[in-house]
Amino acid sequence: METRTSQAKSSLVGPAPDRPLVIVSNRLPVTVLRGPRGLEGRRSSGGLVSALEPVLLRHGGRWIGWAGAELRSGEDVWSGDRYEMEAVRLSAAEVNSYYHGFSNRTLWPLFHCFVARTRFNRGEWEAYERVNARFAEAAARSAREIGLVWVHDYHLLLCPQFLRAAEVDVPIAFFLHIPFPPFDIFRLLPWDREVLRGMLGADLVGFHVRNYARNFLDCVEKLLGVRVDRDAMLVEYGERTVRVGAFPIGIDFERFEQIALRAPRPLSPRREKVILGVDRLDYTKGIPERLLAFERLLETHPEHQGKVVFLELAVPSRFEMSEYRQLKRRIDELVGRINGRFATATWSPVRYLYRSVSAERLAALYRDADVALVTPLRDGMNLVAKEFVACQVSHPGVLVLSYLAGSAETMHEAIQVNPYDIDATAEALHRALTMDEAERRSRMVALRRRERQYDLGAWLDDFLRAATAGPATLAPPSEQDFDRWLRPFLSRYPLVLFLDYDGTLTPLVDDPRRATLSAEAKRLLGACVRRRDTKVAIVSGRSLEDVKALVGDDRLYYAGNHGMEIEGPGLAPFRHPDLPLYQARLGELARKLETLARPGAWVERKGATLTFHYRGVPREEREALVARVREAIVQSGFQARGAHLAVEGRPPIGWDKGHAVLHIVRSLYGPAWSERVRVVYAGDDETDEDAFRILSGLGITFRVGRADTLSAATHRLPNVEAVHTLLRWVAKRPAVRPS
Repeated sequence: METRTSQAKSSLVGPAPDRPLVIVSNRLPVTVLRGPRGLEGRRSSGGLVSALEPVLLRHGGRWIGWAGAELRSGEDVWSGDRYEMEAVRLSAAEVNSYYHGFSNRTLWPLFHCFVARTRFNRGEWEAYERVNARFAEAAARSAREIGLVWVHDYHLLLCPQFLRAAEVDVPIAFFLHIPFPPFDIFRLLPWDREVLRGMLGADLVGFHVRNYARNFLDCVEKLLGVRVDRDAMLVEYGERTVRVGAFPIGIDFERFEQIALRAPRPLSPRREKVILGVDRLDYTKGIPERLLAFERLLETHPEHQGKVVFLELAVPSRFEMSEYRQLKRRIDELVGRINGRFATATWSPVRYLYRSVSAERLAALYRDADVALVTPLRDGMNLVAKEFVACQVSHPGVLVLSYLAGSAETMHEAIQVNPYDIDATAEALHRALTMDEAERRSRMVALRRRERQYDLGAWLDDFLRAATAGPATLAPPSEQDFDRWLRPFLSRYPLVLFLDYDGTLTPLVDDPRRATLSAEAKRLLGACVRRRDTKVAIVSGRSLEDVKALVGDDRLYYAGNHGMEIEGPGLAPFRHPDLPLYQARLGELARKLETLARPGAWVERKGATLTFHYRGVPREEREALVARVREAIVQSGFQARGAHLAVEGRPPIGWDKGHAVLHIVRSLYGPAWSERVRVVYAGDDETDEDAFRILSGLGITFRVGRADTLSAATHRLPNVEAVHTLLRWVAKRPAVRPS
C-alpha cells in the first residue's frame, strides 16, 4: 500500500463501509465533569475527535472510550442523535497506571525515541493489559450488524488482539497516531513482542508515513520471526495476512480556510514580523530548542532585533505529570532570559501565551504570521503545519518545519530543519524572514494545493476503503525464502533436521489417530535422508512405536513421548531411567481422566505419558473442563502441559523435546556438536517451545500454524505446506562434503 501522492486522491481500491462502525479510542468525544448539578458533558478538544466524528456522523455506529471521570454505579454518558457512546469505566488507580503510567511514561517517550525519559514498570504494564482487555470486551459486545471496528492509538495497542480472541466477525483496523520507532529503540521495551502481537490482531495496521510502517515491518520480522512483503506491505501472521499501510492524515482544509477568511483583522498594520509557534506543551515539541534558535537568530543577525517577534502559544497538557511541570519551568526561564537580554522599552522579542485560544483567534494567528516555526523533536504527523498552510489566505508566509515530523514526508516546499541543530534553525529563520514574495508565494501555493487535495475526507476515504477491502493474501513461502533464511547458516555444514509430526508434517485433524503422512511428505523425507550431509529426526508427543509406524522409514531418528524414548541409526536406544517409577501411577491418572471425559473428549495413553484431548467439546465448556483436568494431573503428581486443544500429562522428570534434541546431537557429534553440524527444528505446538528455547542462538527454528501465542522460534510458517517447501529446499540444497 503506497503513501498518497499528488497524482491521485486515493490510490486504494475497495468499497467504503456501508454499515455502522465501532470506534475505540482512549477518550470519548465528550469529557464528563462532575458539577454541583451532577454529571455534565463537554465536547472534547483535540485532533482525534475532529478527525473521527465525521465518520460516525456519516455512517452511524458507536464510540467507545473513557469519559474522563470515574463514573458511579448507575451513571452513564448520554448518546448523540447520530451515533451512540459507551463509557469504559476506569478507576482512579487504573487511570494512573494505564494512562499516566504505561501509556504516557513508557510508550509515549519510547515511541518518540526519548529513551532516557522512558520508565518500565511491570505493574503498569499489567494494568495496561487489563484495561485494553476491557476496551476490547466493550467493543466486542457492540460488534453486531456493523462494518468495521476501528481502534486508535498507543493507549490501545493490545486491543486488536483481544478482539481477535473474542472472535469478532467483522474487519478490525488499527491506526497509530504517533511515530513507530526503529527496531533498536523498540526492542528496549520488555514487552515488545506482546505489543506487536496486539497490533497484529488487526486486519489493517495504519501509520501516518511510510517510514513508521517500515519500522513496524522490521520489528515484526526480527522479533516475531514472521514473513513480510515490504513491497506489498503485508505481514504473514500465522494463518492470516495483515495489511500494513501509510495514510498521512489531513485536516478539514475548507473549514480552516473559511475561519481564517472570516476572522477579524488587525486594526492597524504591524510594526514587527511575527514568527509563530503553536504547540501542546510537551517535551516532544521542541519548544526550548525553538527558543534557543530564536535567541541565536538575534545574536547572529542583530538586524532583526526590534523588527521580529516570536509568539509561542503553548496549550496546557498533562500538568499532573512532573515531567510537564519541569518543562513549563524550563520554558518560563528561557522566555525570561531572552526577553531580559534583548528587550527594549518598546519591544519584547518573545510573547508567550500558556493557554488555549478559540478557533477564530488561532486561525487569525496562522493567517497573519510571517513564519510558522514547527520544529518538534519527533512527531507522528503534526497538524499545526497543515493548519497554518490552510489559513494562509492572503499575504503568503513561510513554513519552517522539522524533518522529524511526519508531515515533512509530503510538505517538501517547507524549509526543513534539524530541530536539534540550533545554528541551522536560526539560519532557516533568517532565510524565511528575508525570502522574497515570489518564492514565498510559489512555496505556499504548492503546499495549499496538496493539503486541499489530501484533506481529512481523503484520509478517511483511503483508510476505510483499505480496511474493508477484504482479506489480503501473501504468496506461500517459497524455496527462495528458505534459501535466504538458511543458506548463510548452513554454509559448509551438514544438517540435522528435527520435525514434529502432528501439525508440522501432517495437518491437525479432529482425531489424531487419523493423522496419516501423505505420500508427498514421505517422498520428501526420503529425499532429505538420502543425502549424506543430512540427518532427519521426528520428535513427537506420540509414543515411540506409534510415530515410527506412521512415518515408516528406518533411516530416520525418532523421539517419542516428548523425547523420553529415542531410537535411530547408530544410537543406543534411550528410555528415560525414571519412567518405571511413574508407570503404575500413569494408569491410575488415565482412569481418573476418563471419568472426566465427556462427548468430544478422550484420553490417549502413550505408555510413558498421556494426553487428554478435548477438540470436540463445545467451546463454552472447555475452560472449566481444562481446569478440572489440569487439577487432576497435578494432584496425581504429574506435569500438566498445554497442547493443541489438549492437555499433556507427563512425569515430572525434567525431560522434554529440547533435552531430546541435545541428546541426539551430542550422541552423534559429541559435546562440541555445534562446531561440526547445524540444527534446524520445525514444530507447531507449545511442547516444541522447549526445543526452541534450548536451540536459541544455536539453531534456526520454525513455529508452524496459528500465531495465538508468543514463540521462542526464530521464524514462523503458516501451515504444513510450508514445511513441505522446507523439505524440498533441504533436498535440493548444494551438497556439503563431510569433514
